Amino acid sequence: MRPEIAVLDIQGQYRVYTEFYRADAAQKTIILVNGSMATTASFAQTVKSLHPAFNVVLYDQPYAGKSKAHNRHENMLTKEVEGQILLELIDHFAAEHVLSFSWGGAATLLALAHRPRRIEKAVISSFSPVINEPMRDYLERGVDYLGNLDRDRVGHLVNNTIGKHLPSLFKRFNYRHVSNLAEHEYGQMHFHIRQVLDSDRLCYLKAARQIDVPVLFVNGEWDEYTAAGDAQLFANHVQYSSFSTIQATGHFLDMEHKAALRDSRQALLGFLKPTHHESRTRAYLPQEQHAQAI
Repeated sequence: MRPEIAVLDIQGQYRVYTEFYRADAAQKTIILVNGSMATTASFAQTVKSLHPAFNVVLYDQPYAGKSKAHNRHENMLTKEVEGQILLELIDHFAAEHVLSFSWGGAATLLALAHRPRRIEKAVISSFSPVINEPMRDYLERGVDYLGNLDRDRVGHLVNNTIGKHLPSLFKRFNYRHVSNLAEHEYGQMHFHIRQVLDSDRLCYLKAARQIDVPVLFVNGEWDEYTAAGDAQLFANHVQYSSFSTIQATGHFLDMEHKAALRDSRQALLGFLKPTHHESRTRAYLPQEQHAQAI
């Protein structure tokens, strides 16, 4: 399964590395949005779940992964800019669906608030509009460690908090990746976290009110940082919202164990490709709850 690789020019300002996994029989295209400090490699499991049912698009933010060699990194990117980049990519690849992970949900919600005409459905995973106490502690320690370029502590922070339920092999990969990021990537993450801590924490709910397509919010039962209960606050703001709680798994969902991979896939495909006998009206009732058990 080899992707078609391209580095795209975005409005003459950014160069974005993309991978396009084409499936000849697929009728729809889905674009995946990374979380902070993540790259296209983070979606390896998710691509296997979605391809070949869909054409799948991955990309690295201009400051990260295989995009960073093509950009100057003179200015920090806001989530609004990341949302605009996503809108450009949606148009370029003619994507009907979008799926985000973790803080990629912020840029995705801001993009969806513009009501891109091509998008039919969206999935927001491991994200909530609430900065609860565990998340605040994680972010405040992150600001400290990133600001001091303390690579060892940054690596261990991720594994001991949001990554606590990952298998040991994935934790080793995580630590190696996070502790070896470029200095400008640490600066970008520091800027991003400060923006989150200092901004109006209802801004994502304001954006959510503008969204006019069905959105599935997926969270892990054991995820105390983007908790399933907190995510359900979106029910009052996203007109066509539904929710899946993946039992016995944490923040990283399909990466944590085989059952989580299986049931995350069922949640995604059940929402994106409902069986023909299901009622379309019932599938998208506002605030409908869906529980996926492991």
